[in-house]
Amino acid sequence: MNQNLDPDKRYKWVFIVNPVAGNGVASNMVQEIKEKIKEFDICGEIVFTERRGHASDLSKIYYENGFRFIIAVGGDGTMNEVARPLINKKDVVTGIIPAGTGNDFIQILGFPDRFTDHDWAVLFNMNIKEIDVGTVNGSVFVNGMGLGFDAEVAAENYTEPGEVKKGGQHKYIWHIVKTLLFFREKQMSVNVGNNRTVSDCFINTVANGRRFAGGFLLTPKAVANDGMLDVCMIKRLNLFQRFRLLLKVPEGKHILNNKVIYYQTAGLNIEFSEKVPFHVDGELFFSKKFEIAIIPGALNTIYNPHGNHFFAWD
Repeated sequence: MNQNLDPDKRYKWVFIVNPVAGNGVASNMVQEIKEKIKEFDICGEIVFTERRGHASDLSKIYYENGFRFIIAVGGDGTMNEVARPLINKKDVVTGIIPAGTGNDFIQILGFPDRFTDHDWAVLFNMNIKEIDVGTVNGSVFVNGMGLGFDAEVAAENYTEPGEVKKGGQHKYIWHIVKTLLFFREKQMSVNVGNNRTVSDCFINTVANGRRFAGGFLLTPKAVANDGMLDVCMIKRLNLFQRFRLLLKVPEGKHILNNKVIYYQTAGLNIEFSEKVPFHVDGELFFSKKFEIAIIPGALNTIYNPHGNHFFAWD
């Protein structure tokens, strides 16, 4: 238990369910959550989100009403919303039951993409670790943000931020292929401390976690509680180089390529000449300027001490 929580007090839990996450996976887990609340004798409630941003509203309301374990049931976007009102609050713990499509954030915590009975037991054992949280233009990210190729794919696959186009996995794959063929890098300026560089951006990922898009290790060295953001910048590539390099990303071997610049920093500023798409924990936005920083130890989270988590040991 976290030292700011009294281990003798029976704290209330709330499970904030995004019913559309994972094409209905989260909704289908509700009965199981009810059974686990009973099995582990948890003082818990289940609530459902109704719109974009609603998870943040619910998280804030339940925190203010004395709930001290506030759990997201959904994907990375749901976790992001639940976390927002809890930043730098040391008397509350959050976590996630993975029920999204990519489920990248859960990898930080050492849990699998879908819970087994063992994982439920670990969750309710309440092993807690403080993790860092990133910020971009005042918004937070728990896993990471990205510019360039992957953001263009997201823009192709969205009608507006948060609303996925119809067409399923096959259409999404088509968007990836089309963007690979026709994407044109845009010039950006990057300021890290007193150093300024100008470069073309194929991909520029800034992350607290390692994994994106359900299995791509874009930032394979990231540690979620080291007080640093990991930056992976891939410079301009021709078509052959794009295919060749992206094949190495699932295992994180792309960072050995001379077209890749990889480093850690506590903050950086990026600027384009026009607005460009960018994604934050899977949600799409647009901007021209990016002020990016980290908040060390900002969030108390339940993790699996026996899993392959992304933490520096104390």
